[in-house]
Amino acid sequence: MVKYILVSGGVISGIGKGVIASSTGLLLKTYGLKVTSIKIDPYLNIDAGTLSPLDHGEVFVLKDGGEVDLDLGNYERFLDVTLTRDNNITTGKVYRQVIERERKGDYLGKTVQVVPHVTDAIQDWVEEVAKKPVDDSGEEPDVCIIELGGTVGDIESAPFVEAMRQFQFRVGQENFCLIHVSLVPVVGSVGEQKTKPTQSSIRDLRGLGLSPDLIACRSSKFLEDSIKQKISMFCHVPANQVLGVHDVDSVYHVPLLLESQNVIKILEKRLKLDTLGVSPRMKELGQGLWKRWNKLTSRYSRIQDTVTIALVGKYTNLQDSYISVSKSLSHAGLACNCKVEIKWIEATDLEPEMEAVDPIKFHDSWKAVCSANGVLVPGGFGSRGIEGKIAAAKWARENKTPFLGICLGLQVAAIEFARNVVGIKDAESAEFNEEAASPLIVFMPEISKTHMGGTMRLGERPTLFQENTEPSTIRKLYLGEPVALERHRHRYEINPNFVGQLESHGMKFVGRDDTGERMEILELADHPYYVGVQYHPEYLTRPLKPSPPFLGLVLAAAGKLETSIDSIPQFTSHSYETNSD
Repeated sequence: MVKYILVSGGVISGIGKGVIASSTGLLLKTYGLKVTSIKIDPYLNIDAGTLSPLDHGEVFVLKDGGEVDLDLGNYERFLDVTLTRDNNITTGKVYRQVIERERKGDYLGKTVQVVPHVTDAIQDWVEEVAKKPVDDSGEEPDVCIIELGGTVGDIESAPFVEAMRQFQFRVGQENFCLIHVSLVPVVGSVGEQKTKPTQSSIRDLRGLGLSPDLIACRSSKFLEDSIKQKISMFCHVPANQVLGVHDVDSVYHVPLLLESQNVIKILEKRLKLDTLGVSPRMKELGQGLWKRWNKLTSRYSRIQDTVTIALVGKYTNLQDSYISVSKSLSHAGLACNCKVEIKWIEATDLEPEMEAVDPIKFHDSWKAVCSANGVLVPGGFGSRGIEGKIAAAKWARENKTPFLGICLGLQVAAIEFARNVVGIKDAESAEFNEEAASPLIVFMPEISKTHMGGTMRLGERPTLFQENTEPSTIRKLYLGEPVALERHRHRYEINPNFVGQLESHGMKFVGRDDTGERMEILELADHPYYVGVQYHPEYLTRPLKPSPPFLGLVLAAAGKLETSIDSIPQFTSHSYETNSD
């Protein structure tokens, strides 16, 4: 029988439910258990694919092409598992399923209602997904962690809360545990911690039929014992099950924080984890994982060296828009013993027009690019800021500054090269000008032009390294493998008609798709590190195994790539023992 842990949140949104959920999952893995995760998003969208990054943060892409909430990225990174689109449940998905069943007559003429039909559909979905294997073993998970998006009391969350109220009886008390994440604000000149918001949140939760087993109290400072006792008394939870989750150096320290408060022992007793029959081998693997995680956090705390990366993007006003990118840089920095400081630069601020509108912002932005150790141009959609991205790519190429372009970043690097090296002055993308005279970037022929959701080239696809190219730095970063399996999310691609001209001037397409028609990786040989990838390598980064393109960027930015390129395996080791400080 699968054990279920529901993580809900109160007081405010964005309180850190995803980090608490994934950290709890990591601790359960160190116990030797197989863990899966489900994220419930109570919006009407079918998936996150059509949501603006500025509205909802990054759209995370799964192996099967599912466009999902960014928290599933947290789960995959922390738990090192492979999830599917079904691990993200939205109101839109559930209602579509119920309506389709009603149209087929599955309800036998009954009046279809939220209770029981929608709530039953939610419970059935959770039970079915919880049993899906998340690794190569093919075995069912032992524990499923369910994160309930939004805040308790939201109108749109009501059907899911009611479904979970029923679900606790459906699976049995010994198989269901609830962790509620709440805010304990610090107010006043003396920094007093206030419990009233948490009390109100728990009261609302109980009114809906759910009682928390653990309360994770988010606060900017260490949770005082007197505050724990007060929350325990007013919220009807034992004091040892009131967890203090204060601000720490990094999210990697959160599992240690929870472990120090005996979360595993509490869950072991509450869910009777000892009855699951964990094998000695799984326990040994769990202990090894915990040792490596402790080394990772210890390394993070001791690192002194810093490199700066200028991230030239379109959605920098909400940094969650690039959360997987920033995590990839952090993981790469950990592997090569340096912290990465990201300089967030809005692409439009680099364009000549900005100098007339706001000269200070224009010059400050260019100063940040010019002083950075490396430049990164991530993906995006739309014409806004394109010339700024092209200008940043030009600066990095001409000044031998390490550069990585992702998706749109690859495309702008190719446009810049075509204009300023090949001499195709009017090179541009058909995404921004359908009548372009020299469309260096074109719409992919099989992609729909009438529907937006789920119609891009999505999910895991193979990239084949070309054998007829000179020794490639990026291929060495992939350990010399002939194929790289990475996740994609794009509608436009390099126009094959221009590839010959670009390559004749020194831009080499060292990676192509399995047909040989799509350009996947570009590289400049006469440069410390100038790489563009059409796929999104950030989706596969792991704290204990960094993404190769990001690792190359950080190593080059730190001045270590040339001396380290022949010993790359040590930087991608899961143990951190071969390159420890």
